[in-house]
Formats: sequence, structure tokens, C-alpha cells
Amino acid sequence: MMFRSRAAQTTILATGSALAFMAAAVGDHAQAQGNLDASYTISFARIPVGEITATVVFGDSEYAISARARAGGVMKILSVDGEGSFTTTTRGTIKDGHPVPTNFTSKIVSNTGNSDVTMVLDEGSVRELAATPPPSQDRVPVTAANRRGIVDPLTALLFSAAASGETLSKDACRRTLPIFDGHQRYDLKLAFKRMDKVTAEKGYAGPVAVCSISYEPIAGHRASTPLVKYLSEGREMEMAFAPITGTRLLAPFRLSVVSMLANVMIDANRFETTAHPLDASPIAGPKAR
Repeated sequence: MMFRSRAAQTTILATGSALAFMAAAVGDHAQAQGNLDASYTISFARIPVGEITATVVFGDSEYAISARARAGGVMKILSVDGEGSFTTTTRGTIKDGHPVPTNFTSKIVSNTGNSDVTMVLDEGSVRELAATPPPSQDRVPVTAANRRGIVDPLTALLFSAAASGETLSKDACRRTLPIFDGHQRYDLKLAFKRMDKVTAEKGYAGPVAVCSISYEPIAGHRASTPLVKYLSEGREMEMAFAPITGTRLLAPFRLSVVSMLANVMIDANRFETTAHPLDASPIAGPKAR
């Protein structure tokens, strides 16, 4: 079956996580504290094939994000031979209203092999990196320049909402995300598509901003991989963002990808948000370095 190479597997899981497993948005002058607890259903041709749980926690000066995903069954048509799981976390600080990552980890486990990444970042540059397996000779080399001016896959989607006016606007979609996941460097280019309405089984019901997404591989990938070619040829991908109640923050509610065989959908069935007073301390555990 196609798309079973490690490059394809990493792309569909790691990039898929960056696209939709979870993320949030901090406004340019946002000072709110709060959290998002969400769960998503992964479906292929309208058949449930996996699930995702995500937690986003914001403090006044730091943030933490974690997500877990598992896919199996017919998902092996896309990437995973049998069962596959993905766990990722990121921590960082909020400077001048913008999220700045300091630590990122990810782990992919499947029947075809494992992938582990631990990164320490400093002002958008990779300071320390431990990634297994090591890159093979047939990948586009990752240069030192490819590790500068980047964000990790989770922080990449911490969008800036406007400091005033409506939280949901066309401007939320107008950006290019320079992502490095420890193995691959790629850009996700977003553009406004439309406004829509959604309803979760538990939590949010209301308007969303829908962005189109294009994927541009830069380094760390196999240029000949069918999935890389497929995603970079202008395939139809879109993501809907919903507001976090009581803040000027946004988070992904739904992702859809038009596949060669059938549509892949990642849709929130639970999307619950909580705002905290400014003197609260919602982030527990060790502080980001």
C-alpha cells in the first residue's frame, strides 16, 4: 500500500498534528489566562478511525500545550501500518503578547517504527536537538539556516487575533507558518476562505473562521515521497478556528483534507474553554526554560 515509508508516516502524523491536533491564538495585546480542553474524532470516508485529546493552558507570561492522538484501522491506507500513536508537548513564554517556544517534544509510535524528538529553542532558533531515527541520505538536507526563524508545530498555530474589533476576522488566516518539527522544515501558507458555523457535542457552538492551507516542503523530506508530492501540489485543505470564550484567543475546531480516495476529517466533539483571573496560576508543573 502507498505512503508507508517513514517520511510519509512522519508527514501525515506530525504535519497533521501541527495542522489540527490542537493549537490556540494569543492576541497582540492579550493578557487573559485560561485553558482549552478538547477532543477530536478522526474520520476517513466518514468512518471513525482515530481520536485526539488536547489541552492548552495559558498564564500571564507562559503557556503549555499537550496533545495525544491514536489512529488505526483504515488509516493504514494513508500512513500507518496497523496502529499508530502520537504524543507531543510544547512549553514557552508569552512576550509582548506573542508565544515564544522554549521546549518541544514529540513521539510517534507505529508498527513500522518509532520517531522521537526533543528540542530546546531560543528566540526562534534551535539551540539543542535530539531526534531519532537519524536522517537518511535520500532526504533533502536540513541546514543550520533551516533551524533559524522557526516555530515548533504546536506553537506555529498560536495565532494573533486583532487587539480590537472582532476576534474572528479574515486577518486571522493571512499568514505563513515556518515550521520545524525536529525532522522536517516546511511552510504552511494560510489564506481566508469563508466564515461558517459549528456545534460541538459538548462545549462550543457558534461562528468559525475557515482558512485554506497549502503545504510547502523545504528540507528534511524525501522529495520522491508520494505523500509529499501529493500535499505540495495544491490539494484542498482547510481548517476552521473557533474563539476561546472570555479571551481574544482562537483554536482549531475542524480540519478537512481531500484525499485521493476519500476525505479525511478531524472534527471537535468536545471544545470546552475556561478563562481565569489575571492573578490565577493555571500552569502547573515545572516552568519552561
